[in-house]
Amino acid sequence: MFLDPLPESPRFQESLETPVGWITVSADARALTHLNWGRAPARPSALTAHAAAQLAAYFAGSLKHFDLPLAPRGSPHELRVWAELCRIPFGETITYGELARRSDSVARAVGGTCGANPIALVIPCHRVTAAGGALGGYSGAGGPGTKRKLLALEARISGSFALSA
Repeated sequence: MFLDPLPESPRFQESLETPVGWITVSADARALTHLNWGRAPARPSALTAHAAAQLAAYFAGSLKHFDLPLAPRGSPHELRVWAELCRIPFGETITYGELARRSDSVARAVGGTCGANPIALVIPCHRVTAAGGALGGYSGAGGPGTKRKLLALEARISGSFALSA
């Protein structure tokens, strides 16, 4: 599912303003490697422009599935959890416990792995909630408030239930 990151590859990046603040996408020569919260100096490529266009379409409500080559750096456990995150449908959530079951892990470990996600939003860790309907944490700028906004956006577009907590 994921490409291996290229060693010592040139890094390209492009920033865009979104409803949850500035986001910078970074890529090597063939795949997205990071999504960071905030603005950075531009060094665009065709891939970062394509990623920025997909993010803009996501926030506009016209894109429900990212179609981008991804190359996150992580342990085998992290890559397994991040692959499972990519299988959570747009507008739906699962619990940390369910994600742990699907990835042959434990809830606390998958929570840490979600927090270490280098391509948050595209690898949709915002779709994971705590047991009992609690929101849980979020490592993006704005923390749980940003997570709530992302889930509300997806709920509005998909017609699914948004978290009220």
